[in-house]
Amino acid sequence: MGTSQLAVAAVMPQPKADVELREIAMPELEPNSALMRVECSEVCGTDLYLQQGLLAGVPYPIIPGHVSVGVLEKIRGEIRDVYGQCFSEGDRITFLDVHETCHACWHCLVAKASTRCPHRKVYGITYGIEDGLTGGWAEYLYIKPGVHCIRLDDVPTDIFMAGGCSLPTALHAVDRANIKLGDSVLILGSGPVGLSAIALATLRGAGSVLCIGGPKNRLACAKQMGASSALDFKTASAPQREQWVRNKTSGRGADVTIECTGAPSAVTDAMRSTRDAGTVVIVGQYTDHGEIPFNPHLDLNKKHLDVLGCWGSDYSHFHRGVELLRLERNQSLWSNMSLERYKLSQTNEALAAIASGSVVKALVTPTT
Repeated sequence: MGTSQLAVAAVMPQPKADVELREIAMPELEPNSALMRVECSEVCGTDLYLQQGLLAGVPYPIIPGHVSVGVLEKIRGEIRDVYGQCFSEGDRITFLDVHETCHACWHCLVAKASTRCPHRKVYGITYGIEDGLTGGWAEYLYIKPGVHCIRLDDVPTDIFMAGGCSLPTALHAVDRANIKLGDSVLILGSGPVGLSAIALATLRGAGSVLCIGGPKNRLACAKQMGASSALDFKTASAPQREQWVRNKTSGRGADVTIECTGAPSAVTDAMRSTRDAGTVVIVGQYTDHGEIPFNPHLDLNKKHLDVLGCWGSDYSHFHRGVELLRLERNQSLWSNMSLERYKLSQTNEALAAIASGSVVKALVTPTT
């Protein structure tokens, strides 16, 4: 595909600026790369952080959109899946947005923490327009050599996008939490990550799943996805929210709490709402919103808590998330997450809707 051809993309020119439409040159395909025609791409909280300038190392201007679905329109050479099977032009796919993880550095080989690899790059976040069509808010996207693609033959687009980037992130958090059969689980936050965490905790065999979040439309979705009880955080003070959890858990607090809010104060709330010798997983603190006070004796050590951070996801979480969605009984859970579609020319409206919480999840489609 020659560079004389152009594709329309929604570009974030710099922090605190409106997204604008631009024409970007089509790539000259390298060996073992592909051109994907975008069907739809996600708008998530990370995109808000990008617009607000809250993430470090972002090479503005960028094309946002780090989780997308599309059709392989042109392949040069070979692209294989993890089973060694070749993809063909016309295949409907998604791909792991994280790219260039080296699998050779100390973090990858010794710490076994590839999400902390210093070489990793992310479509729609740490690739800029100088790298070409490397974000999903565009008509086409360049699948670079070495990008891990996954077939979506038997996963409906709406179901996959309902999970989107939240599903592998939540799956990683639930893995870290090691939820046991019959556990009481508290999910703080009812955005997409929190909602996917509710569904996964349910599938993991939790005895009860509680959710504290908001607004009301997202809490209604939380119950549809498996929460036994939900509380609007705006209707109760922090001590009242903690007491609500204790009332639902025989006075002890939750066995496991997963924080998915992004609000620093929710970390303290999570520790105080968890039973003695329970587990807390922090997955919502993706950017720096400031510091909070807590009492190391009362909130942490005396309670004998396991408190775990959870950063991003790797291919295994992405792959397993798609495998979960191949099963109809699991699709029914994520079908409860309502989706709103926006054209490329409406991306600023989509960002505003996510910021206000008026929609549960927003998608960008490649029509202008």
